[in-house]
Amino acid sequence: MDLLVPPLGDFSEVVVIEVHIGGGDTVTVDQPILTLETEKATMDVPATEAGVVESMHVAVGDRVSTGDRILTLAAGQQPADAPAAADQPTAGGPAEQVSDAPQYQAGYGSPSGVYRSPQDGLTPVTTGATAPAHPTVQGEPDLDAEVLVLGAGPGGYTAAFRAADLGKHVVLVDRSPTLGGVCLNVGCIPSKALLHAAKVLAETEEMSEHGLRFGAPQVDLPALRGWKDDVVRRLTGGLAQLARQRKVTTVRGVGRFLSDSQLQVTGEDGTTQLVAFQQAIIAVGSEPVRLPFIPHDDPRVLDSTAALDLVDVPARLLVLGGGIIGLEMATVYSQLGSAVTVVELMDQLIPGADRDLVAPLAKRISTRYENVRLQTKVSAVQATDNGVQVTFDGPDGTGTDTFDKILVAVGRRPNGGLIDADRAGVTVDEHGFIPVDSQMRTNVPHVFAIGDVVGQPMLAHKATHEAKVAAEAAAGLPTHFDARVIPSVAYTDPEVAWAGVTENEAKAKGINYGTGTFPWAASGRA
Repeated sequence: MDLLVPPLGDFSEVVVIEVHIGGGDTVTVDQPILTLETEKATMDVPATEAGVVESMHVAVGDRVSTGDRILTLAAGQQPADAPAAADQPTAGGPAEQVSDAPQYQAGYGSPSGVYRSPQDGLTPVTTGATAPAHPTVQGEPDLDAEVLVLGAGPGGYTAAFRAADLGKHVVLVDRSPTLGGVCLNVGCIPSKALLHAAKVLAETEEMSEHGLRFGAPQVDLPALRGWKDDVVRRLTGGLAQLARQRKVTTVRGVGRFLSDSQLQVTGEDGTTQLVAFQQAIIAVGSEPVRLPFIPHDDPRVLDSTAALDLVDVPARLLVLGGGIIGLEMATVYSQLGSAVTVVELMDQLIPGADRDLVAPLAKRISTRYENVRLQTKVSAVQATDNGVQVTFDGPDGTGTDTFDKILVAVGRRPNGGLIDADRAGVTVDEHGFIPVDSQMRTNVPHVFAIGDVVGQPMLAHKATHEAKVAAEAAAGLPTHFDARVIPSVAYTDPEVAWAGVTENEAKAKGINYGTGTFPWAASGRA
């Protein structure tokens, strides 16, 4: 009997990123056999029959479409070592209850290496005084969930999908009309679309010196916005299809805890729904930091979301913050024609990265941007008829300048304080972060938290790995998060990337280290 790729909606030629079984293995119904990646979303493909694998027809890196053969097996043969029902881990119980689990059992979909168990030295969550949970609200719930996931960004939808793959009835709550959260709707994906457009413009300019010359580009902003929005629609539509395939119930609205077993969801029209849950995964992400001295209500003051709307291309743009988000948007607007100034409080761009790594980017933009101000503080911003007037305090003293628009990109803050987590007894620190242990559990054992809301780095790919750990822990599996080298990337021109401990961190912590360099000019691809 052949097992086939299930319906993939509008997607085809999807990449196989993981194969979980091989020839001669035994599989059970609903056991994950493949993981597919549709651009930003991942999808686990479960077995629809039990038996012994006779032959595999796909491998990691292959591209598959609906109906393609995955493997051939002899149906009906139950795995000889399948545990009896009494031996199954208790759903929601801590990993330590699984007495026969291997000491180093890796979590499904874990990053390189394994998630280690607590006895191997990982520190469990440490919290202050636990807030008492509010009593359960009387009344019939509108929905019941074994696992409630609050937030549908990359962490949230990954947690929901993984929990559903493990047999849980999942309710996924999000305030946006489409799945994907900030990343897919107003963050990572639209910014990468615009960065691609900027790169095309840059390459056509650069090739003019090497014999390929084009006329001056004509930028059609409505068409460019439409293309960017279409990219987002295709990806979020794919997520909706994946949710339907897994029978994940999606609820639109703002969710707030009423107790440690109930959540109230308020829709845009003011109507409410009561969701009862056995376990919950908090994945509410973060929002841009707002500075009190900046008139954020003025349409000429942008955050990253507004900048991606690409309403126009200002003649002069100030980017407040020389981190990844600010520099990526500066790349886009500079290439589209804005005269860009970047101001950064620290003494280098992308302060989290090593200085020598950032140097090629700093050198390039110093000749392309109007100005790059380091070690400079913005002390005042005033909206005037002629533009936005900004006061700088820097090494050269105090000065003012006027810009057509400013982009505020000074960081993000977690949303842990916006969901009434205290009513569920969940500890939230003064910054809005929710402390968790290596299984992503909060101080309330059946409530988990993942993604931006649990701490730095605030990266989508970190959230997706945390999501799988949380979902598997909720199902009673002995998985733990122990990622040592989380990569970070700035999709600037040139791009900047690093993983693990930086040279700056090694110096600060007194860690012995060595460095190696290779000239990019010596790379044949370069």
